[in-house]
Amino acid sequence: MSGPKGSIDRATDRPPRRPLGSGGILVSPIGLGLAAIGRPAYITSGRDRDLGADRSVERLRGRTAALLDAAYAAGVRYVDAARSYGRAEEFLGGWLRSRGRSPDDVTVGSKWGYTYVGDWRLESGVQEVKDLKRATLRRQVGESRALLAPWLRIYQIHSATIESGVLDDTALLDDLARLRADDGLEIGLSVTGPSQASTVRRALQIRRDGRLLFGAVQATWNVLEPSAAAALAEAHEAGLGVIVKEVLANGRLAGRGNDAGEADNARHLVEVAGRGDRQRSADAIAIAAALAQPWADVVLSGAVTAEQLTSNLGALEVDLTADEDNRLALLSQPADAYWTARSERPWR
Repeated sequence: MSGPKGSIDRATDRPPRRPLGSGGILVSPIGLGLAAIGRPAYITSGRDRDLGADRSVERLRGRTAALLDAAYAAGVRYVDAARSYGRAEEFLGGWLRSRGRSPDDVTVGSKWGYTYVGDWRLESGVQEVKDLKRATLRRQVGESRALLAPWLRIYQIHSATIESGVLDDTALLDDLARLRADDGLEIGLSVTGPSQASTVRRALQIRRDGRLLFGAVQATWNVLEPSAAAALAEAHEAGLGVIVKEVLANGRLAGRGNDAGEADNARHLVEVAGRGDRQRSADAIAIAAALAQPWADVVLSGAVTAEQLTSNLGALEVDLTADEDNRLALLSQPADAYWTARSERPWR
């Protein structure tokens, strides 16, 4: 039986925090990712229903603050952002200051490497541009610090791949090592695509100052796309903190869109979940499957409403049996097929 590592502490009615890898940074078992709330367009399903027509800056600023209030009240203590998530860093920094949150109480991770160019327009043909050069790092780390210091603890390469060459750029890697030494930032990388495992293993070969350069890795893992699991286990064994993203496959596992395949996936998850008095929503089961992975330190919720967040947090009380784990494994797809489908999702 694969029990939920992040189950509720009955004394506080909140999930207890735990270390992110061997670095000593504390996180909650479920974190909140701001990719879908910090900008008007994204690739998740159901955005018209979730956000409505008014996606002005001030409207999404208010929605983000309300969501962060709900997350904090529920014990969520890790928040994930990126330079390319519209105004996510700005919204988050404003909330942290207005609520007087201590840097010891909320851990923030962010990412550099993409620039948001959508100009707050749904119809913009290009929403973000990737550039993993040293000049981008130097510009964006200053921007992130200005908005998120002193809460910013983890700074990651955004969507590193073998093909990008970023892990072979010696001068850039030296810059990252200096950020670790001089600023105390934990250096991480997020990975993407069907070769996530290869990218993680390449990162495990990079050392600076006598130790591994990277202290954290953020990867896609879900019941449709579990191909990185063995590499993430290796990273965890090496002391890296492991952050799981896209656990609901951009809505494909929540059954909230109009796509028949999404509905079938969600129906299967609900069938697995619905025994006895432990009826849970599809999203809670999908997140529980990720929480049960022994190498997963924090699993990101991509909720954009308090109701979605509450449903996601239900995963903390789901205890999947070995038989249910095996049934969920039947949903897995070839990695190439999964990532091709993801690349075809429209920005909504």
